[in-house]
Amino acid sequence: MRKPCCDKQGTNKGAWSKQEDQKLIDYIRTHGEGCWRSLPKAAGLHRCGKSCRLRWINYLRPDIKRGNFAQDEEDLIIKLHALLGNRWSLIAGRLPGRTDNEVKNYWNSHIKRKLIKLGIDPNNHKLNQYPLRPQPQHVSPSSPASLNVARKPRRSSAAKDRVSDAASCLEDERSGRVSKLDLDLTIAFPPTPTNHHEEKQQNTASIMTSEEENYTAPTLLLFR
Repeated sequence: MRKPCCDKQGTNKGAWSKQEDQKLIDYIRTHGEGCWRSLPKAAGLHRCGKSCRLRWINYLRPDIKRGNFAQDEEDLIIKLHALLGNRWSLIAGRLPGRTDNEVKNYWNSHIKRKLIKLGIDPNNHKLNQYPLRPQPQHVSPSSPASLNVARKPRRSSAAKDRVSDAASCLEDERSGRVSKLDLDLTIAFPPTPTNHHEEKQQNTASIMTSEEENYTAPTLLLFR
């Protein structure tokens, strides 16, 4: 098992103060980096050796380059990542003034997403055969919105017609355009029922009289 760099008891944790930063800067300027295990005690800091090393490399070095990454730096990071993988300390060593932590954060937040949008796998830097497409969002049937839509009653065409007629009548009454209707009401009595049997007898009688009128008696010819 690897021996810890220092005793954890009595060490400060959390954010660094300005006095601690100044002590670390003055000691390294005078004695150099040296051994990080013995540096905190020699510099009079109640910090862990690893904390001092990360504070110096990532924040207090005078040659740290601040600001956004240039396009040539971004292209170099992509090429080095294709050769070295996630070995950020080696990649940062090829970029003057950049720290390994800064390079790693920039890769995860910008370059990796950019490669995925271009259809390139950020792990092996190969073009994907089937680029990812945004999947449409489907509303689950158990969601309240879908239940409300499913339970919403549909109005029939007859109900819509009645609603539209009522609305038009209300509009006419409000606008005073309802015309007075003068209706001439007349009562018509139903015709008296006729007896079909009597009509049939009358028709037969009229036919018989007409036949009698047209009938001519035959003449008898007597031969001697």
